[in-house]
Amino acid sequence: MLTAMFLAALILITVHSQETEETITYTQCTDGYEWDPVRQRCKDIDECEIVPDACKGGMKCVNHYGGYLCLPRTAQIIVNEREEAAAESTSGRNNVIRRTPADPHRAPPNPTHQIQCAAGYEQSEHNVCQDIDECATGTHNCRADQVCVNLRGSFSCQCPPGYQKRGEQCIDIDECTLPPYCHHRCINTPGSYYCQCNAGFQLASNNHTCVDINECDANNPCAQQCYNILGSFICQCNPGFELSSDRINCEDTDECRTSSYICQYQCVNEPGKFSCVCPEGYQVVGGRTCQDINECETTNECREDEICWNYHGGFRCYPINPCQEPYVLTSENRCVCPVSNTICRELPYSVVYKYMSIRSDRTVPSDIFQIQATTIYPNTINTFRIKSGNENGEFYLRQTSAVSAMLVLVKSLSGPREHIVDLEMLTVNSLNYRTSSVLRLTIIVGPYAF
Repeated sequence: MLTAMFLAALILITVHSQETEETITYTQCTDGYEWDPVRQRCKDIDECEIVPDACKGGMKCVNHYGGYLCLPRTAQIIVNEREEAAAESTSGRNNVIRRTPADPHRAPPNPTHQIQCAAGYEQSEHNVCQDIDECATGTHNCRADQVCVNLRGSFSCQCPPGYQKRGEQCIDIDECTLPPYCHHRCINTPGSYYCQCNAGFQLASNNHTCVDINECDANNPCAQQCYNILGSFICQCNPGFELSSDRINCEDTDECRTSSYICQYQCVNEPGKFSCVCPEGYQVVGGRTCQDINECETTNECREDEICWNYHGGFRCYPINPCQEPYVLTSENRCVCPVSNTICRELPYSVVYKYMSIRSDRTVPSDIFQIQATTIYPNTINTFRIKSGNENGEFYLRQTSAVSAMLVLVKSLSGPREHIVDLEMLTVNSLNYRTSSVLRLTIIVGPYAF
């Protein structure tokens, strides 16, 4: 019962308001109130409407100035309208209120009555003081390079972003002289700045940091191989190519010009590589060396009555029986003149046919062939000489023992060429017995030095 009487007493408050003439500047409303921009003052918030289930247990929500009460549904509520008006007019914080007491019996004030507003305010159509926007009306005195900012009851002249006030003027702020905003280079502009990156870099999304450009992924400027490095790239070429002067394109390397010894015979340059070729009668071995083809084993074109003799770079066909009258063939390539034939007394007893080949331009002096007696007779003396085929002095016969001699090449020979040299061995004894044998050596000089 005491609680109910106390609650009833709280809402039976009567405030006798008097007519006033006032100038009020509101800056903030207390809890339970909100600003009314039309009436230019604080007004009460009805919590019973905006707070869901404000009262529990069947209690009734009763709004009052600055808050609300939860009362039994049987409670009687009396609200003084003048009290409501007075409460709303005094609900602001830091309010500046001037009230002039008026006669309570005087008639209601005239709605068109002029009120006095502070500097920077003007009377509105609702008969309240409202702020004058000097920036919108053009009544400010800001310079052309300044920005007008409206304030309640006043205005302020400020510099645009990127500028600072120095005296009465706005001057540009050089952001590039401040702590580093840019990763690489800073470019100042009126009221702002922007960042630039060194070659090979680009601005990140934050417009400050510089990140490396992978040129190989972006547009791959290299003709063949591209390698990205920080801030740049490097081009390389495939084997057999070399970088051109622009360091981007690749040019074929002419390996044949780099060395005259790269191939034994002839070098053929190709894009990115080279190959070696050999002349007819030779084949390439190991990619660079020329080796003689033994045509006698591969393509023997000699007749049945001929013998095939291979030499450096070719082959020759010689008769199986080289003997000429009055000689007769006694064994392979050996011809004998019969003693019974009187003609043979003035001729060498035997003629042996031999064949050999040498390379062109062989180094001299050079031992090339050895002649040796096949039959040795006691108490005989053997002497050796070049009987024919040495008209130009290309050869020299050096006796190496009592039964042998060495044919020496003393002048370089160039091929292809064939030399037939007769080497004679003369045998004598103390009884004036005399006989001779001839070795007919056919020397084939190849066309090349290999």
